[in-house]
Amino acid sequence: MSYRHLCAILAATAATAAAAGVSAGSASADATSQAQVSQNWAGYVAGDASSSTQFSSVSGSWVQPTATCRSGQTYSAFWVGLGGSGNSSGSLEQTGTQADCTADGGTDYYAWYELVPAAPVRLDLPVHPGDKIAAKVDVSGTNVTVSLSNQSTGQSTTKTLQMDAPDTASAEWIAEAPSSCDGSGSCQPLPLTDFGTVQFTSATATANGHTGTINDPNWTANPVALGSGGSTDISLGAGSSSAGASPSGLSSDASAFSVSVQPSGASGSSSGGSGDYGSGGGSGSGYGGSGSGGYGYGGYGYGGGGSGYGGSGYGGGYGYGGYPGADGGSGDGGYPGGGAYGYGADGYGAF
Repeated sequence: MSYRHLCAILAATAATAAAAGVSAGSASADATSQAQVSQNWAGYVAGDASSSTQFSSVSGSWVQPTATCRSGQTYSAFWVGLGGSGNSSGSLEQTGTQADCTADGGTDYYAWYELVPAAPVRLDLPVHPGDKIAAKVDVSGTNVTVSLSNQSTGQSTTKTLQMDAPDTASAEWIAEAPSSCDGSGSCQPLPLTDFGTVQFTSATATANGHTGTINDPNWTANPVALGSGGSTDISLGAGSSSAGASPSGLSSDASAFSVSVQPSGASGSSSGGSGDYGSGGGSGSGYGGSGSGGYGYGGYGYGGGGSGYGGSGYGGGYGYGGYPGADGGSGDGGYPGGGAYGYGADGYGAF
């Protein structure tokens, strides 16, 4: 068996999801309800159904999450990439980091790149929880350049590689449950690590000479939720990841969002989703987790007194408080449901 990051078919959970996209600053609940479902991806995909948009670059940053390890091996990957989202796509150019749990309950953090269908390659770039990671993929003809920087340590690496047929029809910012593949090409998502929430920021892409953020008018952006109802572009067995993950709505400038995981131990029928970002006096509300045992994560307020209001947990769910932003921002506590807990605001500074 080989260990892989995979392309994905994104089976829409709503009939209009593929065409509608998501507006910047839309509610988290809307992002989750409009999200397409994949067995292995959670995040955002930008592209154009007409195939007229061809991307040449994608970039983004994230803070390396902490893996919570209990028992058994689990896996999670965080990356930016080009291609791999179409039904017929067999190529994907990507680079990112990993947060895995070993069989003995230990953690394994590392950096990598992968030019699908080739196998992933580890990079000599140390990664630790809390490190600020910046990633970029550039494609020019058959040349693929992957760049990864640990901005917390000042270390970086760049590699220019050859690829016969790069896919440039889409750009992605993704948290993934990697897959295990056998010799026949049959792949199955591996158990997803409980990484809590990962924050993606500074997300941009370039297509046809134009650079923009995730929801630029020159292309369509779609949220993707990780769940058992989706599939991958490579033939899979009947299994699926033992945990789900959902993206939040986009920030006001469409360059930032978060992905939150719901551990397999939760009894909820809804994975909730993180709150939106409130900026310039606005507010982000983290409602969601409306199923039994579901989780609602608060929004993030930043700049100009933006406020982040905590999520609501219904029917035994949990409501987590918002995170206060700079310049007087505030975070209000979550609203508990029946038998649930409401967590107050956390005292973090500017996002």
